Amino acid sequence: MKSIKFTLFLLLSITLSSNLFSQNNYWVFFRDKKDVTFNPYEYFDSKAIDRRISLGISLYDSTDFPLNNNYKKSISSLCDSVLNESRWFNAMAIKANGFQIETIKTLPFVSEVQLICSYLIYSSYNNDFDTTAISTDSSLIKRQTETMGGSLFIKNGIDGKGIRIAIFDGGFPTVDKNPVFEHIRKDNRIIKTWDFTKNKEFVYSYNVHGTMVMSCIGGMINGVKLGLATGAEFLLARTEVNTEPYSEEVNWLAAVEWADKNGADIINSSLGYTYHRYFNNQMDGKTSLVSRAGNLAARKGILVVNAAGNDGDNKWKYIGTPADADSVLSIGGIDPYTNYHISFSSFGPTSDKRMKPNVCAFGSVIVAKKESIGSSQGTSFSSPLVAGFAACAWQMNRTYTNMQLFSELEKSANLYPYFDYAHGYGVPQANYFTNKTNTTKEPTFTFKTEDNELTVNIEPSSLDSNKLFYYNIEGTNGLLKEYYVLSVNQKEVLKLDLSKYNKGDIINLHYNYYTSTYKIK
Repeated sequence: MKSIKFTLFLLLSITLSSNLFSQNNYWVFFRDKKDVTFNPYEYFDSKAIDRRISLGISLYDSTDFPLNNNYKKSISSLCDSVLNESRWFNAMAIKANGFQIETIKTLPFVSEVQLICSYLIYSSYNNDFDTTAISTDSSLIKRQTETMGGSLFIKNGIDGKGIRIAIFDGGFPTVDKNPVFEHIRKDNRIIKTWDFTKNKEFVYSYNVHGTMVMSCIGGMINGVKLGLATGAEFLLARTEVNTEPYSEEVNWLAAVEWADKNGADIINSSLGYTYHRYFNNQMDGKTSLVSRAGNLAARKGILVVNAAGNDGDNKWKYIGTPADADSVLSIGGIDPYTNYHISFSSFGPTSDKRMKPNVCAFGSVIVAKKESIGSSQGTSFSSPLVAGFAACAWQMNRTYTNMQLFSELEKSANLYPYFDYAHGYGVPQANYFTNKTNTTKEPTFTFKTEDNELTVNIEPSSLDSNKLFYYNIEGTNGLLKEYYVLSVNQKEVLKLDLSKYNKGDIINLHYNYYTSTYKIK
């Protein structure tokens, strides 16, 4: 008996010692910013100052104030290393062991300590996709922008000029010499770069994913645009390492503050954090620090555009974070050969039942690679296509606030006001912004009810086998119970047994830019 007790005691002691001496990564949050000084005119780029003034945002928001220097020195002396810090959340990210953390928790200026989870994280681009199976149809390079009506922007001389776009990604190899970006380099429109994984300026190496993403915003080859914002300015932030075990979210937080400081109007983040680190019920837009940071960036006047994710065909299924944030424009993917949801694009809604994604774009595209162009796929590329579109829309009307633009982008989409959890409101359309005399769409279908059955018929003049018919069943709580996409090959497109549904349920129907509804009585 004594031997068993001694063994158990020894095992418990070894376990406790291991936990206390093992190193982990933590956020340490401070209670205040006492005794700090802040000069916004020294800290911010002039464009960040202009953005705040134009939107009526205070230049002296306490979230922008620096951390208390004495607090920082104390924490630095008690931990193994400092990973980064966040002004917005008044916190330091550190590496420390259990003994050190227990000491740090007792400090009177520390409000909270959070463990930073240590599972592997990858960007929303999936390297396992078989890109050789994607058609290299030469028309795709034009269709990826034309599906949004991009030629209307081009016709009106709109290319995102004056809009500054920050890109968060895993690297930007050859962007400094690739001919796809020559027009940007020639005008010195790469304003700043920073590698948050190595704490240095150079970002023109590492993962080619960032190069591909940037090409879908502002790339151009032989006069053909891969993305629509070829006249925009750029901030390039490397935040990801292929197999980095913990720091990407820390880097994302540092990058969003850096982008704000340096005058970003738009942030494109083709990144997401899901089952490696979170549970589905935490995709509520307020649990993760990156979603909270995305919302805070929106409060500061930045349009944050984020890929919905590529988990639609696996067990996770739903969007990740920060695409779950309320004020982040989340982008789903559609297949360029069917024009509806591409299989891997993550689904909404959020865990607190808000509609996501907001809009969508091609999820299979032509991109710039290190020394050539080629095909690739992922919502990683849907997001920058919309970010480039947004820059053009904003150039057309600089009086929009970021959240007004957010709403206008949704309203411009080809399904609006219809929506579902695969497509959001659909694909943004340039004619919404270029055509000042938008008119109400004429009905493209009719429906009737008889013997508890709803029948939908396409108007003969609108019958087009290239167009899709959408419908959903909306419950009395405003949530979708079901949603469908149908091909249109004949006049009668739908017969629906209404007895399957509840009184008060709403059937929303959409075809060729026209939406109508029927409420079950």
